[in-house]
Amino acid sequence: MGGMLALPPAQGPHQVGCTDVMVGHTRQGLFLRLFYPCLPRAGATEPLWVPRPEYCGGLADVTLGRRWCSALIGIAIGSCKVPVSWNGPLKPHSGPCTLQSAQSWRPGASWWQRWSTEAGTEEWIPFRRVPQGQKEFYFRNKQVHQRAQECVRALRLFQGITGGRSVPNVLHQDWDLSMLKDNLDLTKVAVMGHSFGGVTAVLALVKEPSFGCAVALDAWMFPLENLLYPEVPKPVLFINTEKFQTPKSVAKMKRLSSRNSQMRIVTVLGTVHEDQTDFAFLPGKLFSLIFSRRGTLDPHKALAITSRAALAFLQKHLKLQEQFGQWDELLEGVGDSVAPDAPFGRSHL
Repeated sequence: MGGMLALPPAQGPHQVGCTDVMVGHTRQGLFLRLFYPCLPRAGATEPLWVPRPEYCGGLADVTLGRRWCSALIGIAIGSCKVPVSWNGPLKPHSGPCTLQSAQSWRPGASWWQRWSTEAGTEEWIPFRRVPQGQKEFYFRNKQVHQRAQECVRALRLFQGITGGRSVPNVLHQDWDLSMLKDNLDLTKVAVMGHSFGGVTAVLALVKEPSFGCAVALDAWMFPLENLLYPEVPKPVLFINTEKFQTPKSVAKMKRLSSRNSQMRIVTVLGTVHEDQTDFAFLPGKLFSLIFSRRGTLDPHKALAITSRAALAFLQKHLKLQEQFGQWDELLEGVGDSVAPDAPFGRSHL
């Protein structure tokens, strides 16, 4: 059944490795998955996409409202592997490269994991719905500030490593974080996220000046307070799907762009919210069972559009050496591409 979800391999010039990192046992600690350029090795182990069955329970509860479906989801996708090298050897710095951290939860994970401060015991925390009688904005606003602060703490972690600080990994992975010391350029750092993570990326720019720019994938703008809109100081690229955004949400993005000339908003026609996640590569019937509708644009094409637009944006604003400039006209809204804020569709592939 592992063929129920087939994730496409990375398209960049480097092979990709990944490891899990946990620093500290408290709420001020960090729990993240780290992706990095790695050296090829024979017989590399690929990690499971769903590393623990509890994640299937969270997914079933949130999307279907039926926890009993957890076992069925586990059968369908439980054996899927991520096409990366688990704890693969870091490729030494030899030109521009990318380090990514998937902060706090993994794609589709409606439950996330932490260890208590007392004895290092494991505790699973379910997706939190808005308590009865509490306004959703205040509930989610507190959460988005927590997420953005976690992004800042992740950056502080890497800054400490480059400064020579020893960082013990609570998870005791067979991968030494100190290997990153001379292989990071923290003068060129972007923050990127999807949905709740998209608005988190925008807020992170306000909280931390070291973030040079942000890419917000189908951002859910609702939790961001109006007071902060004038405070977003850096470039942001909003890549929206056609079916998720509302006029009110797009108006909030345009409010940002009216104050910041380095904002860009594009919409990928024929896409739904999940097209910017791994779930896009589920077979049609299983996708429809979990999410009810799928986009008309092939998910591989949607991924290519999103990736190439983001790369062009990052090259421009982080001054990277790679040549992604062929998509610069998309971001500038000139030539035969589309104007800013206009839908971006299949005819521009």
